[in-house]
Amino acid sequence: TRFPAMFTLWLTQSGNCWQNWRKGGRFIVLKDITIGQYFPGNSVLHRLDPRAKILLTIVYIVMIFFVGNSVGFAISILFLGACYMIARIPLKMILRSLKPIIPILIFTGILNMLFITGDDPLFEWGIISISADGIYMAIVTAIRVICLIAVSSLLTYTTSPIALTDAIERLLRPLKVVKFPVHELAMMMSIALRFIPTLVEETDKIM
Repeated sequence: TRFPAMFTLWLTQSGNCWQNWRKGGRFIVLKDITIGQYFPGNSVLHRLDPRAKILLTIVYIVMIFFVGNSVGFAISILFLGACYMIARIPLKMILRSLKPIIPILIFTGILNMLFITGDDPLFEWGIISISADGIYMAIVTAIRVICLIAVSSLLTYTTSPIALTDAIERLLRPLKVVKFPVHELAMMMSIALRFIPTLVEETDKIM
């Protein structure tokens, strides 16, 4: 009985998000993209070496995809929440950074539930079969994607584009031995992040 209730709640929340996701006949998600924006501050995370933040972000992303139980996910989420509190990033910014991925979460959730079958289906209708394993994978995938976006946003929130460029260039400096264009790559990544808000704003005006 637990899984059908969770599935009903998930569908209800997804439907409400979809209805609230439209306004004036067009999507308003574009203006809610906050990744790439920098919020000045004096917290511990703001003062931390950008190279360390990049490495910790990579480690966190790798770990979140290796976690396979509820305890591991709970610890990962609590750790990320504590980092946001330390950085003093408002809760509304976290929610805004996650809002654009709602359609991705809905789409991947439906795919997981429809194509991952289990021994004991919870719901069957024709060729459609939903099992506990499919619902579990839908939830796990959603948590992983949310954590991925949240930790990536935290990196740009607490690191200026210039500092981020310098950090990337220093981390990739050993590749200069093989004539890899480290400086050019770092500059391209920095420019891309810096112009995300501008591109989003112009796209929103066009649409």
